[in-house]
Amino acid sequence: MILVRALLCAVAFLTRIPVPTGVFAPRVLGLSVAFFPAVGLLLGAMSALAAWLLRVPLGLPPHLGWALLLVALHAHLTGALHLDGLADVADGLGGGRGDRVRALEIMKDPRVGAFGVVAVVFLVLAKVVMMDEVLRMAEPRALLLAYPLVARFAVVLLVVFYPCARPDGMARTFHDQSGWAATVGAAVVTASAVWLLGARVWAPAAVSVGVGLAAGTWIAVKLQGLTGDAYGAAVELAELGFLAAAAYPRLRGG
Repeated sequence: MILVRALLCAVAFLTRIPVPTGVFAPRVLGLSVAFFPAVGLLLGAMSALAAWLLRVPLGLPPHLGWALLLVALHAHLTGALHLDGLADVADGLGGGRGDRVRALEIMKDPRVGAFGVVAVVFLVLAKVVMMDEVLRMAEPRALLLAYPLVARFAVVLLVVFYPCARPDGMARTFHDQSGWAATVGAAVVTASAVWLLGARVWAPAAVSVGVGLAAGTWIAVKLQGLTGDAYGAAVELAELGFLAAAAYPRLRGG
């Protein structure tokens, strides 16, 4: 039963998909980290299904509008949670000007500043461009299934192994209550899915994890730890890294 609660917790925190929730105990919050990649796979399945409906039943040719639709669908399903995190991190690091305390204060402000707007606009534009390239490939469903999954595995590593920038808050609870068990569970789900999806997914997956860890490390150095917003920013950048690596052969004419 606790595993079911942990899965529901992961779905509730990472998506807008309606699930029975209630109050989650700290132990359940920590265990839910193991299910982050599984939630990513669910999001990827919804994107792959949408792409299949456009391509096969409706018979629509590849078009930039598809990419915009899928990026918008993904943002809707996640409640733009990670985009909000990216905006807050950009505002904090941009407006803090090297002052860690000031940066953390800015990140708690619900208003979005200029740095946040610019970061989100550029990231969404880049995602749409990369998604368009991916959708023009033959059988893009494996890539669409994998990119949210792998990005969330990268964040599992950040949650478990990187320090928190604040002494309290939800990020602190996830960090303190998770551990090796959550990491191993997430790794098994991710490795199994990536292996089954095929060799064309492997290189983008490695790039995605690398980008997520690099982004998390850079933010952790600046803030002397990570926050929930930092996790969200890392997810977005890791997803972009996957899509860019997957699209690269198309961009170079391969």
